[in-house]
Amino acid sequence: MTERWVIHLPVTAPDLLRARILARTAARVLARLSAHVEPGGVTVSAEDQQGVRHWVFCDRPLPHGRGRCALPADHTSACAPRPPWPRRR
Repeated sequence: MTERWVIHLPVTAPDLLRARILARTAARVLARLSAHVEPGGVTVSAEDQQGVRHWVFCDRPLPHGRGRCALPADHTSACAPRPPWPRRR
């Protein structure tokens, strides 16, 4: 079995909201570059409380095997495989 390595990349933001936005953006950009990025597992934490993690993506399973929810963890709309806004090309 091939070993897998996890990259821990400390990046700071001034508050939880901006940390989640930055983490979502980074995860989506990296996912386009590599099939090995798992955005659903992305969390953020306060620098002095790194054991207390906050989820960035919802990541709930979608019905009928349509993958997992790609919306922010605290979304209030129905789960969706991708954000409801158009993607830039």
